[in-house]
Order: sequence, then structure tokens, then C-alpha cells
Amino acid sequence: MGYGYGYGYGMMYFDWTYILVIIGIVITMIASSKVKTTYAKFQKVRSHSGITAAQAAERILHGAGIYDVSIQHIAGNLTDNYDPRSRVLHLSDSTYQSTSVAAIGVAAHECGHAIQHANGYAPLRVRGAIVPVVNFGSVLSWPIILIGVFLSFNQTLINVGIILFSLTVLFHLITLPVEFDASARALRILGDSHLLYDDEVAGAKKVLTAAAMTYVAAAAASLLQLLRLLLLFGRRRN
Repeated sequence: MGYGYGYGYGMMYFDWTYILVIIGIVITMIASSKVKTTYAKFQKVRSHSGITAAQAAERILHGAGIYDVSIQHIAGNLTDNYDPRSRVLHLSDSTYQSTSVAAIGVAAHECGHAIQHANGYAPLRVRGAIVPVVNFGSVLSWPIILIGVFLSFNQTLINVGIILFSLTVLFHLITLPVEFDASARALRILGDSHLLYDDEVAGAKKVLTAAAMTYVAAAAASLLQLLRLLLLFGRRRN
């Protein structure tokens, strides 16, 4: 809806709220580019210990008293994740067998999530609990909003769609403390366990900080999109 009828005058006007979407896209692209370049830089730096990321992950988990989480290889690059439902820590092609500072940092971050899970970290539990509702909302929010628009701007349907979309925003906001905490745990463990030297921990911190910014960017983009919806349809209602 880049153009529309403005304020009852029958004239076409540019929907300036698209600027918010563009800002969100730019922020996301910058964050994505930063994490890729930072990871590539420290992927070339081999750790002094010479252990692989998978081996580091195993040591970290066992050091935290966690023995029921399996470490498995997953296809792709930077697709690393921890699945609390199956209790599996997935390490990607660029991480699993790598001995680099970047790979060990990423593996330690995912271990941070496993430790959060084992300790009952509240934000992680909340995020996991709202996932089904968020998935429901992300699928239906835009169709409901569009149906409301086609039905002569049915405000009730539009409001329902906006509320459903706001669940996605909530998910992104809850994700922030989960990711930052996992990185903080990872860096602390890497330093305390001497899996990485101090200068290597500093490199891993740069990688994890860049990765964290992608979550900040995603949250910012979703907030800007929500603001656009509120401005667009609030203006229409007025």
C-alpha cells in the first residue's frame, strides 16, 4: 500500500511509513553483513588449544554437569542452535570440526543455551512457552490485516491482525536477554576453563557481539513494522 487516497481529497499520496520498513531492512542487512565478516575474520584464527568446536562444546557441557545433551552436526553455515525439546546441540559445517576462535565461541554460545535450559533460566522458558502462539500469530497476522482492508477497512479485523503481529515483536524482545546471557556465559566459561587464551576470548567476544546485533536488528525491524501498522491504520481510523 505505497499509495492511497489521502484525507478524503481523492488525491494519491506517498505512504511515508514505508521509510520505517526500509530502515528496518537496512539495519538488518548491516547486522547480517557485520556478523559474516567478523566470523570470517576469526574463522582464520586457530585456537592455541587445537581442539575442535565439537570437543570444546563437550567439555563445556560436562564441566557444567550436563551429560544428556548430544552434540550433532547440522548442514549449513552459522545454522548452529540448541534444541531444548530434543536436548540436541547442533553445530554447523563451519563450526563442528573447526579449531578456530570463531567456531569455539559459537559452540560455547550454544552451550550457554543448554546451561540456561538445565538451570531453568526464566526468559528461555518464557520464550519456549510462547513459540506456538507466536508461530500462529506470524502466519495469520498479515492475512487477517489484508482481509480487514479488503472488507472496507474493518477495524476489528485489522486490530486482531496487529495484535497477532505484536506477538512476533514480543518474541524478538524476549530473545534479546536470552542471547546476551548465553554469550556472557560462554565468554566467562571460555576464560575460566582456559579453552581459549585471553586474547582469543577477546576475539570470540567480537564474534558473539556481532551475532547478538543480528537479534537486536531483528527486534528493531519488527518494532518499526509494528509502529508502521499503528501509524497507518490509526491514521485511517482517524
